[in-house]
Amino acid sequence: MNNMPELIDGSENVSVHGIFNWILLLVIFSIITVIGNYIGYKHPMTDSLVGMGILSLITLIGVWLERYLPFNISSILYISVIGILIALPGMPTSEFVLYYVSKVELLSIVTVFLAYVGIGMGKSWDEFKALGWRAVIITMLVIASTYYGAAIVAHVILVMTGVPAV
Repeated sequence: MNNMPELIDGSENVSVHGIFNWILLLVIFSIITVIGNYIGYKHPMTDSLVGMGILSLITLIGVWLERYLPFNISSILYISVIGILIALPGMPTSEFVLYYVSKVELLSIVTVFLAYVGIGMGKSWDEFKALGWRAVIITMLVIASTYYGAAIVAHVILVMTGVPAV
Protein backbone atom coordinates (compact mmCIF):
# COMPACT_ATOMS: atom_id res chain seq x y z
CA MET A 1 0.00 0.00 0.00
CA ASN A 2 1.44 3.36 -1.01
CA ASN A 3 0.77 6.19 1.47
CA MET A 4 2.23 8.90 -0.78
CA PRO A 5 -0.03 11.63 -2.14
CA GLU A 6 -1.41 11.14 -5.61
CA LEU A 7 -0.86 13.52 -8.50
CA ILE A 8 -1.55 17.04 -7.35
CA ASP A 9 -1.79 18.92 -10.61
CA GLY A 10 -2.16 16.02 -13.01
CA SER A 11 1.11 16.70 -14.85
CA GLU A 12 3.75 15.11 -12.70
CA ASN A 13 4.12 13.47 -9.33
CA VAL A 14 5.10 16.20 -6.88
CA SER A 15 4.99 13.99 -3.81
CA VAL A 16 8.01 13.50 -1.58
CA HIS A 17 8.96 10.60 -3.83
CA GLY A 18 8.76 12.82 -6.94
CA ILE A 19 10.91 15.52 -5.33
CA PHE A 20 13.42 12.90 -4.19
CA ASN A 21 13.66 11.65 -7.79
CA TRP A 22 14.36 15.20 -9.04
CA ILE A 23 17.06 15.65 -6.40
CA LEU A 24 18.63 12.26 -7.17
CA LEU A 25 18.61 13.01 -10.91
CA LEU A 26 20.23 16.42 -10.38
CA VAL A 27 22.88 14.97 -8.03
CA ILE A 28 23.84 12.27 -10.54
CA PHE A 29 23.75 14.80 -13.40
CA SER A 30 25.94 17.21 -11.37
CA ILE A 31 28.54 14.60 -10.43
CA ILE A 32 28.93 13.40 -14.02
CA THR A 33 29.13 17.00 -15.26
CA VAL A 34 31.76 17.90 -12.66
CA ILE A 35 33.90 14.91 -13.64
CA GLY A 36 33.63 15.81 -17.33
CA ASN A 37 34.35 19.45 -16.51
CA TYR A 38 37.51 18.46 -14.63
CA ILE A 39 38.75 16.06 -17.31
CA GLY A 40 37.92 18.29 -20.28
CA TYR A 41 38.58 21.78 -18.94
CA LYS A 42 40.74 21.27 -15.81
CA HIS A 43 38.40 23.33 -13.61
CA PRO A 44 38.75 22.45 -9.91
CA MET A 45 36.16 19.86 -8.94
CA THR A 46 35.10 21.73 -5.81
CA ASP A 47 34.39 24.94 -7.73
CA SER A 48 32.50 23.03 -10.42
CA LEU A 49 30.52 21.15 -7.79
CA VAL A 50 29.46 24.40 -6.12
CA GLY A 51 28.50 25.79 -9.54
CA MET A 52 26.42 22.73 -10.35
CA GLY A 53 24.87 22.93 -6.88
CA ILE A 54 23.76 26.49 -7.63
CA LEU A 55 22.34 25.48 -11.02
CA SER A 56 20.58 22.46 -9.50
CA LEU A 57 19.06 24.53 -6.70
CA ILE A 58 17.76 27.08 -9.20
CA THR A 59 16.29 24.20 -11.22
CA LEU A 60 14.56 22.68 -8.19
CA ILE A 61 13.08 26.03 -7.19
CA GLY A 62 11.84 26.64 -10.75
CA VAL A 63 10.21 23.22 -10.96
CA TRP A 64 8.63 23.69 -7.53
CA LEU A 65 7.27 27.12 -8.53
CA GLU A 66 5.76 25.68 -11.71
CA ARG A 67 3.97 22.99 -9.73
CA TYR A 68 2.71 25.09 -6.82
CA LEU A 69 1.96 28.55 -8.18
CA PRO A 70 -1.50 28.94 -9.73
CA PHE A 71 -0.13 30.35 -13.01
CA ASN A 72 0.28 28.37 -16.21
CA ILE A 73 3.97 29.24 -16.63
CA SER A 74 6.71 26.80 -17.65
CA SER A 75 9.46 26.01 -15.16
CA ILE A 76 12.07 27.14 -17.70
CA LEU A 77 10.77 30.69 -17.35
CA TYR A 78 11.02 30.55 -13.56
CA ILE A 79 14.51 29.03 -13.79
CA SER A 80 15.66 31.73 -16.22
CA VAL A 81 14.25 34.61 -14.16
CA ILE A 82 15.75 33.28 -10.91
CA GLY A 83 19.14 32.81 -12.59
CA ILE A 84 19.09 36.31 -14.03
CA LEU A 85 17.98 37.91 -10.76
CA ILE A 86 20.65 36.28 -8.59
CA ALA A 87 23.39 37.09 -11.12
CA LEU A 88 22.44 40.73 -11.78
CA PRO A 89 25.21 43.21 -11.01
CA GLY A 90 24.52 44.85 -7.69
CA MET A 91 22.79 41.82 -6.18
CA PRO A 92 24.56 40.47 -3.09
CA THR A 93 24.66 37.00 -4.68
CA SER A 94 26.09 38.16 -8.00
CA GLU A 95 29.82 37.68 -7.45
CA PHE A 96 29.41 34.32 -5.74
CA VAL A 97 27.04 32.94 -8.37
CA LEU A 98 29.00 34.24 -11.36
CA TYR A 99 32.32 32.95 -10.01
CA TYR A 100 31.16 29.40 -9.36
CA VAL A 101 28.78 29.00 -12.30
CA SER A 102 31.54 30.22 -14.64
CA LYS A 103 33.57 27.20 -13.51
CA VAL A 104 31.04 24.92 -15.22
CA GLU A 105 31.50 24.75 -18.98
CA LEU A 106 28.35 24.60 -21.09
CA LEU A 107 29.71 21.75 -23.18
CA SER A 108 30.12 19.62 -20.04
CA ILE A 109 26.45 20.14 -19.18
CA VAL A 110 25.23 19.57 -22.73
CA THR A 111 27.21 16.34 -23.10
CA VAL A 112 25.60 14.82 -20.02
CA PHE A 113 22.18 16.13 -21.01
CA LEU A 114 22.40 14.62 -24.50
CA ALA A 115 23.52 11.30 -23.05
CA TYR A 116 20.49 11.36 -20.74
CA VAL A 117 18.19 12.18 -23.67
CA GLY A 118 19.77 9.35 -25.65
CA ILE A 119 19.07 6.90 -22.85
CA GLY A 120 15.52 8.18 -22.61
CA MET A 121 15.05 7.78 -26.36
CA GLY A 122 16.45 4.26 -26.20
CA LYS A 123 13.83 3.32 -23.64
CA SER A 124 11.03 4.51 -25.92
CA TRP A 125 12.52 3.69 -29.32
CA ASP A 126 9.18 2.47 -30.68
CA GLU A 127 7.57 5.82 -29.81
CA PHE A 128 10.49 7.66 -31.44
CA LYS A 129 10.18 5.59 -34.61
CA ALA A 130 6.46 6.34 -34.71
CA LEU A 131 7.27 10.06 -34.99
CA GLY A 132 8.97 9.43 -38.32
CA TRP A 133 11.72 11.16 -40.24
CA ARG A 134 9.81 14.45 -40.36
CA ALA A 135 10.11 14.83 -36.59
CA VAL A 136 13.88 14.38 -36.81
CA ILE A 137 14.15 17.13 -39.42
CA ILE A 138 11.86 19.45 -37.44
CA THR A 139 13.90 18.81 -34.28
CA MET A 140 17.16 19.62 -36.07
CA LEU A 141 15.67 22.80 -37.53
CA VAL A 142 14.36 23.93 -34.15
CA ILE A 143 17.73 23.34 -32.47
CA ALA A 144 19.64 25.11 -35.26
CA SER A 145 17.19 28.02 -35.30
CA THR A 146 17.44 28.44 -31.55
CA TYR A 147 21.23 28.44 -31.73
CA TYR A 148 21.38 30.95 -34.59
CA GLY A 149 18.70 33.13 -33.01
CA ALA A 150 20.66 33.28 -29.75
CA ALA A 151 23.88 34.04 -31.65
CA ILE A 152 22.20 36.90 -33.54
CA VAL A 153 20.77 38.40 -30.34
CA ALA A 154 24.17 38.10 -28.63
CA HIS A 155 25.90 39.74 -31.59
CA VAL A 156 23.42 42.63 -31.65
CA ILE A 157 23.85 43.18 -27.90
CA LEU A 158 27.63 43.10 -28.20
CA VAL A 159 27.58 45.61 -31.07
CA MET A 160 25.19 47.88 -29.15
CA THR A 161 27.45 47.81 -26.07
CA GLY A 162 30.58 48.53 -28.11
CA VAL A 163 32.28 45.18 -27.62
CA PRO A 164 34.30 44.38 -30.75
CA ALA A 165 33.03 41.41 -32.74
CA VAL A 166 35.36 38.45 -33.02
